[in-house]
Amino acid sequence: MSDARRILLVDDDPAVRAALAFSLELDGFVVESFEDGEALARRPPHPDDACLVLDYRLPGMNGLALLGLLRSRGVRLPAVLITSNPTRSICKAVAEAGAELIEKPLLCDGLNRRIKALVAGAASAG
Repeated sequence: MSDARRILLVDDDPAVRAALAFSLELDGFVVESFEDGEALARRPPHPDDACLVLDYRLPGMNGLALLGLLRSRGVRLPAVLITSNPTRSICKAVAEAGAELIEKPLLCDGLNRRIKALVAGAASAG
């Protein structure tokens, strides 16, 4: 396995996707971006995959449904769901799925710090 830590990023907003990818790449991650959940669902897992960053509100399959599909396929990567104005039911469902929830707007480097912690924790557990 290489030292690359690949973040799989799904967001339907091209500007948000580009900004998040740029920020994560500055922190040393390799980012593979997708505009919808179906695109990521078609991609086979790779050993360098380190973390999922999924927008909750996506066209078609939402981020939580995508996470459920990936989990059913055995993908156990740490996951962060991002969304604006999450309801209590969304917060509860994300927690039950074993994922982290970060609310938009994404301020400072909170997302990057959380991803680093999740990736480090997964590496030490694995």
